[in-house]
Amino acid sequence: MVVGLGPAGAEFLHAGALNRLKDARHAVLRTRRHPAAEAFGDLESFDELYEHGENFDEVYAAIVESVVERAVRFGEVVYAVPGSPLVAEKTVELLRARDDIALEILPALSFMDLAWTALGIDPLETNVRLIDATALDHRLRGPGPLLLTQCHSTFVLADIKLSLDTDLLDEVPSAIVLHHLGLPDERVEEIEWDDLDKIEGVDHLTSIYVPSLRTVGSAAEDLVDLMSRLRAECPWDQRQTHASLTRHLLEEAYEALDALEGLVAALEADEGLDEAYAHAAEELGDVVFQVVFHAHLAAEEGRFDLTQVLDGVRTKLISRHPHVFGDVVASTPDQVAANWEDLKRVEKGRNSVTEGIPDALPALARYAKLRRKANALGLEEPSLPSSIDALDAEVARLRTLEHLRHDDADGSAVGPEADAIAAVLAMTTEVARLLGVDPEMALRRRADDLRNEILRAEAAAPSA
Repeated sequence: MVVGLGPAGAEFLHAGALNRLKDARHAVLRTRRHPAAEAFGDLESFDELYEHGENFDEVYAAIVESVVERAVRFGEVVYAVPGSPLVAEKTVELLRARDDIALEILPALSFMDLAWTALGIDPLETNVRLIDATALDHRLRGPGPLLLTQCHSTFVLADIKLSLDTDLLDEVPSAIVLHHLGLPDERVEEIEWDDLDKIEGVDHLTSIYVPSLRTVGSAAEDLVDLMSRLRAECPWDQRQTHASLTRHLLEEAYEALDALEGLVAALEADEGLDEAYAHAAEELGDVVFQVVFHAHLAAEEGRFDLTQVLDGVRTKLISRHPHVFGDVVASTPDQVAANWEDLKRVEKGRNSVTEGIPDALPALARYAKLRRKANALGLEEPSLPSSIDALDAEVARLRTLEHLRHDDADGSAVGPEADAIAAVLAMTTEVARLLGVDPEMALRRRADDLRNEILRAEAAAPSA
């Protein structure tokens, strides 16, 4: 029989729990470190296990074994835990998993009831989420409000503080300390986020309430809601189809590429960074919206939504990184790339690594990608000196051609001249790759330089 001691002093103890403890043939407390435990001075506790255990998991497992052993020995044991047995009580979870005992749980008042009173909120109306602060992921996720429990040390509070990169938030959240609720020294006070790990006197009766927190989850949900409204109320958005949106995705992708190139240039020059980062964020947002739009259309068709898109890519990335999430060893980028190609070929049921490379890719990008595929398969690749020699040879061959064409680039893609040009471009791509240069991006930058030269010439030309 598991009973709860309530959230504070004995006055909050359930009458049923009080009677069970007084009438029990054998009763035991998980810990005396609780205000209501003072009313049961003659009962044994497991505090000694806390002093000798390596960690909480080990302590909780030992407590459960002892409780079960007592139940077997005495026929029944009343086991008292702080607060409610149904809230943040690991030993009760472990007892529930046992199939060698009969378990009865008597509910009790939870610390959360005192928290809602102290905060003056309705948890259903405000959609509060309950979080165990000792089991935080590497980052704290919204949306808020959040009630963080088990804030029993400054180390836990420091983990909470560091779980948010406040430099990336539009609004730094505040935190409300809930300490010793229901006791004479009860404290409810708002503090700055940076002061979280400076709170004094925290213990197992300390919690932190975060009224609001906007992170990627709530931002994505709001964008999906916005998309739904646009489809319902905007004539232009209502007319769009997967086909009509394809050019917009391509345009937005190229605009994002331009913005990222501008960001790289700003980083190299160490100037204009604020504007460059803002521009990159804006253009990436436009690309994301195109993804959301297509996902919404697919949801209307009963096929998939943004959840499937995000879960799909996450699942795929986990499966493609067995050296991170499995037991595969890959210590170099080349090994990672080779494993990636093998996994992708099996996953897609493809006969060749070349399947899935779009024929419509720009030629330089397509050749470079095919070369990467070849390298991942272990095909022999030329060295940098031999590639430069081959490039020189192809350029020399161009000079020997007697019928060079001099018209514009709308000429033929076949013939000896075209073959020679293709060889020069291919070897140029090889040299670029061996030098660690993306030929497509390099040529784009050279085109930008030419455009700027044209603009300067136009500006310098006398007006008509």
